[in-house]
Amino acid sequence: MLSPGGEGEDWTVLTAPLPTTTHKPPHVKRLQMRVMVGGTFDPLHAGHRKLLARSFELAGPDGEVIIGLTTDEFAGAKVHPVHSYQERLATVASFIKERGYTAAWKVEPLADRYGSALDTEFDILVVSEETFPVAVEINERRRERGKRKVDLHEISCVLAEDGRRISSTRIYRGEIDRHGNLIR
Repeated sequence: MLSPGGEGEDWTVLTAPLPTTTHKPPHVKRLQMRVMVGGTFDPLHAGHRKLLARSFELAGPDGEVIIGLTTDEFAGAKVHPVHSYQERLATVASFIKERGYTAAWKVEPLADRYGSALDTEFDILVVSEETFPVAVEINERRRERGKRKVDLHEISCVLAEDGRRISSTRIYRGEIDRHGNLIR
């Protein structure tokens, strides 16, 4: 369970069935850009940090970032162990607080490839090279539902010191750390 982040911050955690965490600084009067991003974020490595950071940059200080965090069931399809939704939620929230972003943000459960992206009104979907094809599908399905297409912003993968991409699987195998340093 999360607690308020400090003076002037308003955090709300809903607990049925999985929590949606919302953070809106009191000075936010008008949303500029609504940005969506999704993932398992476990462990939260340099590639994930880049994805989240770019989402907040695109939203701007008065925008909003909606983060779809995979449910335990959806994340269970991974080939490596995954921490619980609550633990991953706490890690993502901690990263956002550490960076001091001023945009409003919320974390919502992501139970499938699309989450709320098919029906939510937003401006930009931030994805990795790996998930770009899913973003194209999202826009196709939005069009089928009569929703407007959203801009897709693709982030290049972060490379480890061996020139291969940083991934949670490589970290769990003990090949690299969260920053892409080789483990010898």
